[in-house]
Amino acid sequence: GLGPSDASPDEGVVEDLPLIDEKAVEQLTEGLISHYLPDLQRSKSALQELTQNQVVLLETLEQEISKFKDCNSILEINALFSEAKHYHNKLVNIRNEMMMLHEKTSKLKVSGINI
Repeated sequence: GLGPSDASPDEGVVEDLPLIDEKAVEQLTEGLISHYLPDLQRSKSALQELTQNQVVLLETLEQEISKFKDCNSILEINALFSEAKHYHNKLVNIRNEMMMLHEKTSKLKVSGINI
């Protein structure tokens, strides 16, 4: 265990420090702040400007993305209209064939009755 001779190395350090001059500390603090504050303020304003530019850039990118989405939607709509036109033509052809078949069967019935 620790005996009386095994004192902590930190013991008595506080008492050994000279008295601190509060005014000197205040002046040193003010000097330090006045030295670094302008650079920090410039950095802060540069960061704010950068952040604002990023916000503008993000908004612009979002607008461009929505334009691409709109273009994509228009392409999809055009494809749907082309497909609808294609199927409409198929339906018209089927209708014409059905009418032709109907005419032929009508003629066959008439000629079959006359026989």
